[in-house]
Amino acid sequence: MKKYILIIGFLLFTASLFTACDDKLNLDAPDKLTSKNYWRTQADAESGLAAVYSKLEGATDIWEFAEVKYPVEAYREDICAIGTDALNYPNWVELYNFTYTNGNSQFSSFWQNHYTGISYANQVLTKVPAINMDQALRSQILAEAHFLRAYYHMKLILNWEKIIIRNEYITDEAQISKPLSGRTEAWDFIVKEFENAIANLPAKQPSERKGRANKNAAYAYLGYCLLTRAYEEPAKKADYLSRAEAAFKNVSGYSLVPNFISMFDGTNKNSEESIFELQFTDNTSNGASYRTALHKWIATGEIGGWDEIAPSTMLIEEFKKEGRTSSKGMYDSRMYQTMFFNDPYFNDNAGRVYGSTYDDFFGKGSEKASFRKFLPPTWADMEKSRTAINIPLMRYADVLLLLAETLNEQGKTAEAVPLINQVRARADMPSIAASSSAGAVRQQIEHERILEFALENTRFYDLRRWGKTKQALAAVGRTGFNPEKNNFYPVPLLEVKSNDQIN
Repeated sequence: MKKYILIIGFLLFTASLFTACDDKLNLDAPDKLTSKNYWRTQADAESGLAAVYSKLEGATDIWEFAEVKYPVEAYREDICAIGTDALNYPNWVELYNFTYTNGNSQFSSFWQNHYTGISYANQVLTKVPAINMDQALRSQILAEAHFLRAYYHMKLILNWEKIIIRNEYITDEAQISKPLSGRTEAWDFIVKEFENAIANLPAKQPSERKGRANKNAAYAYLGYCLLTRAYEEPAKKADYLSRAEAAFKNVSGYSLVPNFISMFDGTNKNSEESIFELQFTDNTSNGASYRTALHKWIATGEIGGWDEIAPSTMLIEEFKKEGRTSSKGMYDSRMYQTMFFNDPYFNDNAGRVYGSTYDDFFGKGSEKASFRKFLPPTWADMEKSRTAINIPLMRYADVLLLLAETLNEQGKTAEAVPLINQVRARADMPSIAASSSAGAVRQQIEHERILEFALENTRFYDLRRWGKTKQALAAVGRTGFNPEKNNFYPVPLLEVKSNDQIN
């Protein structure tokens, strides 16, 4: 399927922009592909859907995946610090310091990538119903297109206060300019899209379709959207929490992976914990390029990286908050698999990284820390300019903690505690008390989400959901954050200039 992505992706993008001009000029060449004559066979439908997947998190651009996604999403988190090399790039520094304008190239690319994916989805949803093909497969392809259209809109509404709902295939220039929609309208659309997808998605995809959306992924994201809305729309909080609970409880067939780091170093792709995962491969046949430079981007110079992002002091302190209380007499085991830091574990034979101790890399007395999560397992792979480590986007651990939060907010605290303890048990940490109060459980959920999802870009969305962005960032000395201005990004300048229905 992947060999079609670049070709059909270009076709779909140009067709979405210029079909109207072709129609007016009547210059269609019968021997060349256009949006009119491409959509003929089942294979066309499959490759068209591949193009929709190709925009997932900007993954088809080796550099853009790390150098857009992580500055846009992770630099505004209190658990991440900007690396020393990143200070050389003003567009990243602006994001970190919250001094950006609507001309910032990074979130402008983020906006464009997601709307390109939406454009591709709209073509699939418009063209595939008319193709003579297996009916069940057609229904599934359309369901996956609905899922991806929902996902791309969801990522936009998480980053912008108002967005443009693009729900039709553009065939006329008059359709390009469209006003922004408010959050309620946008969330209604996204929720409906995930619900539409659920009906015809399989519970799990077969091995030859790994990475493609399934029913469980749609339920998980539906629950996440409803939980987010419960905080944003207090008048309907009870209804949204109830619906979120039902959605999360429909996710089944997954379990936590005992070896936490294996999900992030490429040794356990599409694990039994992974619900939705971004796929990368070393296969470069037919010009395919599905690798990233993420490992270089996140590692410090001492371990062969570029030093663009680092764990903050706050993250280190949060991991150490409970002390060495794990069943192994150490800190929470996720700490050692998330970061490389000055600790006896990394200075003995058991905890060596790439065959060397912490002191070997950083020198005695250093307190510098590097992310270890998403680094490849061998030094030979670390030295490569590109790797093919998959990126889990939704894990069962996330569903457990989101469901725990949903239950706790409904006063069902006793039901939430066992879910939290499942996640803690994997980290070798003791259980929290069954008699914990709702307030204590709320604090524990925040603690667990920090440790569990560091570098997975969930923290800022969590903070905003809880109304704690300013408080959290001020606590780490980032006083330039103004929630009224920085809780959401401004609509990119390019969109404002090209869309006459946006002021």
